[in-house]
Amino acid sequence: MRPLRFLLPLFAAIAAVALTTTAAQAAMETSAEHALLMDGESGQVLWAKDADTPSPPASMSKLMTLELLFQRLRDGRVKLTDTFPVSQRAWSTQGSKGFAMIGSRIPVETLIRGIIIASANDMCVVVAESLGGSVEAFADMMNARARQLGLTHSHFVNPDGLPDPPGQMMSALDLATLARHLIYQYPQYYHYFAERSFTQDVGNGRSITQQNRDSVLDKFPGTDGLKTGHTDAAGYGITVSAVQNGHRLILVLNGLRYPQLNKMTPAAQDWHGVQLRGDEAARLMGIAFREFRRYSLFKPGAAVGEAQVWQGERDSVPLTVAAPFDVTLQVESRAGMKVTLVYDGPVRAPIEKGQKIGTLRVTAPDFPGAQAPLVAAESVSRANVFARIYLGLRALLVGQSGG
Repeated sequence: MRPLRFLLPLFAAIAAVALTTTAAQAAMETSAEHALLMDGESGQVLWAKDADTPSPPASMSKLMTLELLFQRLRDGRVKLTDTFPVSQRAWSTQGSKGFAMIGSRIPVETLIRGIIIASANDMCVVVAESLGGSVEAFADMMNARARQLGLTHSHFVNPDGLPDPPGQMMSALDLATLARHLIYQYPQYYHYFAERSFTQDVGNGRSITQQNRDSVLDKFPGTDGLKTGHTDAAGYGITVSAVQNGHRLILVLNGLRYPQLNKMTPAAQDWHGVQLRGDEAARLMGIAFREFRRYSLFKPGAAVGEAQVWQGERDSVPLTVAAPFDVTLQVESRAGMKVTLVYDGPVRAPIEKGQKIGTLRVTAPDFPGAQAPLVAAESVSRANVFARIYLGLRALLVGQSGG
């Protein structure tokens, strides 16, 4: 492997930055037991606090219920206008409700809005029974789908996140990964997460309107989803995403606890808990967008460096990235950024344009690193037989001279 340190003028200044607690890390401190900040486009983890430990996700686990429904909508097995029946079990489900009336049939689009905005446990059961045949079978589907998506620290026992039966678990990393999947794989349905209210007809000419419990939608500009959760065991949690200046960040908080609310009435606890959770998420999002920035490094076609060529019509081939290469890191880490090109060389001709040649690696203080494949920007033909004889003799002579 041949490393070639190729530093563009943009990255030439290398600062001596100690690997201690940075301003961004200090500012991102939170009382949440589990937390994670992710770059939306790349999936790069920017900051984390006990993010791999599974914990009860409460209603944030409804994101997996929605994923299974969105998957079937996208492939045509289900339509937004289809209707699902409300069983006795769904109607009697406790906790947050969408007020699904027993014996009625509810359009899929209404179920989506009820689950997202009202966090409707009853509507989750309607979806589970309609897609899986039973709540238990649907939980098996959730677990199988989680494995497909690489959610290695998740286990599901129901579609709604209620604590009975016990065993529903997700890590902050899995929640962020799932959120990113929903945002980019189902853009045609993602807009539901930004809706502020949900109104459900409950019969006899009456309706009930509920507000979205994601108060960050109104507390931080650019917020467009995703889901909140709360149980006594889980504490308060939120998975939230926002976009500013074309840059998307995803934040997960879980295990927020507010003992000062214990003396309040249940209704007051609920209202104040929602606001405190939203305030904390909005505060951290503000810090994240201030302290972390996305830097555009290279575009396809732009020369990144060169690789030596063996037995080619030319001695080198220019290299470029196969796709736009950007990184997100702390502002104060940018001065210490290093860009290194690594390849096995010299590369034997012929070389086709677009052929993978090596890897571009980016390092910086307090940055986990990033890399991208490098490809040949041009084709290089093999040299003719006389040129190859000359190159062979030259290599032999250089080797004998001990150069």
